[in-house]
Amino acid sequence: MVVVHVEGIPERPYPRPGPFTLAAKAYGAIPPPALVLLGVVSVQVGAAVAKQLFTLAGAAGTVTLRLVLAAAVLLLIWRPSLRLDRRTYLVIAGYGLVLGAMNLTFYQSIKYIPLGAAVTIEFLGPLAVAVFGSRRWLDGVWALLAAGGVLLLTRVDGGLALPGVLFALAAAVCWAGYILLATALGSRTSDGKGLALAMVFGAALALPFGVAEAGLMLLDPIVLIVGAGVALLSSVIPYSLELEALRRMPPRVFGILMSLEPAVAALAGLIVLHEALHPAQWAAVFCVVLASVGATRTARPEV
Repeated sequence: MVVVHVEGIPERPYPRPGPFTLAAKAYGAIPPPALVLLGVVSVQVGAAVAKQLFTLAGAAGTVTLRLVLAAAVLLLIWRPSLRLDRRTYLVIAGYGLVLGAMNLTFYQSIKYIPLGAAVTIEFLGPLAVAVFGSRRWLDGVWALLAAGGVLLLTRVDGGLALPGVLFALAAAVCWAGYILLATALGSRTSDGKGLALAMVFGAALALPFGVAEAGLMLLDPIVLIVGAGVALLSSVIPYSLELEALRRMPPRVFGILMSLEPAVAALAGLIVLHEALHPAQWAAVFCVVLASVGATRTARPEV
């Protein structure tokens, strides 16, 4: 799952890593907006592929594969030191546990409801962080627009399955916490070393649920191959694309482009999973996208 940056909210703490230097040179010929959009498409296609794996490994098993394999890749790339102070370990652990919980709840949500609907509801997390504490009336308008969109989304043609909505709302809360913890992680770790260690904590949280649901199926060669593809599409590729894009474009523009994620998720669900949304549900997705773009575009500059 990729985290949106909204003006006034710190982006993920990913300074430029050495292992990606050659890849960054190749990205140099690609416009930064294209990099962001490619990252958004990658993470949502990864989620669509992951949902197809549910029949074999279940939602929790799929999350476990994604996090464990992504953690392995990041550890190999960064080789982080374990010589850290206690407070840094607490920050890393908190960040990783929120990351794991976010993925667990999100994958549970798409087990019950369409991918586009789940991402739209989950997007309330970063949007809430963007407008929380603001006393400007315009931010209140964006919040009401987003809330209205989600309400419309859940009420069309009998509404969405309640468990899916509740899991998506839980994922939204985790996403908000993930964003807030990013600042602390970025101030205490360098490069991607903190992220690599945090991913281990996230994988450790998911592992008991995955083993309980999927058991030895997690070791099936086909499941492992597809799980590796999900880890690449949903974690490694988006992170590297966003990283290069953030070096070459203003955070506000980055946030606006990331606001397209609910719409891209709905398209990925339609194309890959054949999950068609009703016209009113598409209108609801548009409301949330518009609210996120508006909150990002009109946010106060950082001082």
